[in-house]
Amino acid sequence: MKGAQGWQLGSMADMQILPGSRHRPSLKRPIWIIFLVSLVSLFLVCAYIYPPHGNAACYVFSSGGCKALTNWLPPAPARELTDEEIISWVVFRDILNTPPVQSKNSKIAFMFLTPSSLPFEKLWDMFFRWCRYELSYDWTYGEIDKGHFHNTCQGHEGKFSVYVHASKEKPVHVSRYFLNREIRSGEVLWGKISMVDAERRLLAHALKDPENQHFVLLSESCVPLHNFDYVYNYLMHANVSFVDCFVDPGPHGNGRYSERMLPEVEKKNFRKGAQWFSMRRQHALIVMADSLYYSRFRDYCKPGLDGKNCIADEHYLPTFFHMIDPGGIANWSVTHVDWSERKWHPKSYRAQDVTDELLKNITSIDLSVHVTSNEKSEERVQACLWNGIKRPCYLFARKFYPETLDKLMMLLNF
Repeated sequence: MKGAQGWQLGSMADMQILPGSRHRPSLKRPIWIIFLVSLVSLFLVCAYIYPPHGNAACYVFSSGGCKALTNWLPPAPARELTDEEIISWVVFRDILNTPPVQSKNSKIAFMFLTPSSLPFEKLWDMFFRWCRYELSYDWTYGEIDKGHFHNTCQGHEGKFSVYVHASKEKPVHVSRYFLNREIRSGEVLWGKISMVDAERRLLAHALKDPENQHFVLLSESCVPLHNFDYVYNYLMHANVSFVDCFVDPGPHGNGRYSERMLPEVEKKNFRKGAQWFSMRRQHALIVMADSLYYSRFRDYCKPGLDGKNCIADEHYLPTFFHMIDPGGIANWSVTHVDWSERKWHPKSYRAQDVTDELLKNITSIDLSVHVTSNEKSEERVQACLWNGIKRPCYLFARKFYPETLDKLMMLLNF
């Protein structure tokens, strides 16, 4: 059948003989490629273990320089925390995560750090008082016979409390708001840890009142710049504490750091700032709860140690908050200080300096400026953001001589 024949194989003569497989000589190993890969791998490992310190070396790997190389390499292993650090961080975390106590009469604690009497007590008395001006009438036959203004003054009771730490002499008071408000005080020496001790002592006494929700540290030369209601609303409704904090790579900043603070305080976390803070209750509580970081600054941040002049009150709280709750502070203080003279102490205002223009200039500042102490004297500028809104920075100012009292009372006139 044709169908069957179609499937029959042809004869052997009709079959094509397939050529046999050819013999391929063995390829020569690419030794030079293996050598090159090994060399590059070794180079990368060495670069990771011994990172380049010069900028030129970084561009061997990437046009982005050292930063690009660092981002590409795996991160260095994190340091294991000590037992003391773990204990401290657990306590800090729980305090910060605890919702603030809701009080019907939330108050601001005004804490005065002074050697003796307060030269601006009359001004603060005017600040704490609240006056209402009314027009009174005498009626005769249903008509206004005469009218005159009179004022009724009372305090902002229930919205503030006062604490005074007088380190040298018992103050003489002229305002009822300051009577019997002294706390037990100790010696305070400039540049020493005793300054921080006084701040903590004030906080401890103020924290005894559960209605105190915000804590302001002031000196005897501080004055208010706004009326009480403005200050109260500014602080009580802020979502951060106003703790000054910035990086100063110069000799009066990171140059004061001591490696004796290791391992808990590393140089990369060392910060500087003015001591005049304003902080929320949770932050005041973690300052009281801290003994670990406080002890490092007590022991290793002092004038003359290792030939350095470390000032504890300028570094302890800025460094502490940068490490524990960096997002919870504003990084600027609400107390204005003029460091334009570049001296150990800020500019002090005399009576002739106090003008309406000076006060307007200070109260209109809405940028915080820090100047580094290195040769470049770099300016670190940031906007003063209050709950995300750009606002004037300052509620208070210093340093004013006592002779400025009368002019300040006349110009401020709360």
